[in-house]
Amino acid sequence: MPLQQFLSVFQSAFLEGRLLKCTLSKNTSAAPADLKNIYLRPVSLKKGLFVAFNFRYATRDEVKNLPIEAAVEQLAQMMGQWFLHADLLTTERDYHLKYTKSGEAVFSSQKAAHAAAVETSHDREKHRLLDPSAPWLHTLGITGAKGEVLANTGDKWRQVNKYLEIIDSLLRANPLPRDPHIADMGSGKGYLTFALYDFLVQQGYTPRITGIELRPKLVSFCNKAAEQAGFSGLQFMSTDIADYQPDRLDMLIALHACDTATDLALAAGIRNKAKIIVAAPCCHKQIRRDMHAQNELTPVLRHGILEERQAEIVTDGIRALLLEAEGYKTSVFEFVSTEHTAKNVMITAVGSKRRDDRGRKTALEKVDALKKGFGIREHFLEKLLEQPV
Repeated sequence: MPLQQFLSVFQSAFLEGRLLKCTLSKNTSAAPADLKNIYLRPVSLKKGLFVAFNFRYATRDEVKNLPIEAAVEQLAQMMGQWFLHADLLTTERDYHLKYTKSGEAVFSSQKAAHAAAVETSHDREKHRLLDPSAPWLHTLGITGAKGEVLANTGDKWRQVNKYLEIIDSLLRANPLPRDPHIADMGSGKGYLTFALYDFLVQQGYTPRITGIELRPKLVSFCNKAAEQAGFSGLQFMSTDIADYQPDRLDMLIALHACDTATDLALAAGIRNKAKIIVAAPCCHKQIRRDMHAQNELTPVLRHGILEERQAEIVTDGIRALLLEAEGYKTSVFEFVSTEHTAKNVMITAVGSKRRDDRGRKTALEKVDALKKGFGIREHFLEKLLEQPV
């Protein structure tokens, strides 16, 4: 059996120290939503040698470390069900398992294409989309004069890199024009705004990015830093989100815009037909003030901390539904681990050119049901979208 041959080779290569990596690709409709592929490699942990499964979703990665027996069992369940292709690279030969349209499995091998040593370090250096020696990182206080990440900015550095991974994934699936017009609503000191501009230029884009920030001192600081960095397409404006009227908007970013400022930004993205919207909400006050649950959760929500968390979930859940009603495909997921920041939920939305009246009706019905169940009069984003342009 081809599958058994492949599993046998995988197990022996792992046990004999010859396994370099294995890639599962060509996913099927049975695979979990947004799961693109899985990368496997040996990893050395305190408890011994394991197989690291890196699940690559559209907007995030998840890693699971399994002992070899469980790894082989997992592979047996996935191949032919979730994925139709598997490429196994060892120090001696490369092996391939492919399933045809008729469901027939084909196993083959060839001489190793690349000679390499097996890497099992758990803490090996991760590929970064951002060069830490970039001068603007030093200007913004993230790195030292020699390009080293400062001890007190490690969390910010990880956040910036995770953000770029998400952007990279979104753009691979949904390319923007080569001269994209982008607005960053509530840009603050500009860490992520500068990172996005630098990344896009490195990818061959000629972006025009505008950072919207109310505080004049931060705007002045960021404009000077952009000039020093030679980022001619990056500018910052001291204005209210509601007053910003772009001539064109391909992508809208709103990271940690407080409370209803997130809704103002989302409404701006929707009205200007931004193809991609990326938001990381915080300070969910509007719904919590208004929320009076009238469902089975009422006894639980008498506890303040649980009511607060539920209000955040309802707020962002309705935001996602309203985006879907406007023709966007949305995802809500953890941005970075809570050990790095408590503001760790991200909403991404990708616009569709086709109007889906049935989908809009269904999404709005779900919004109405949530409002009724939690005793909410209105969601601020809903109110904004009802206003005439």
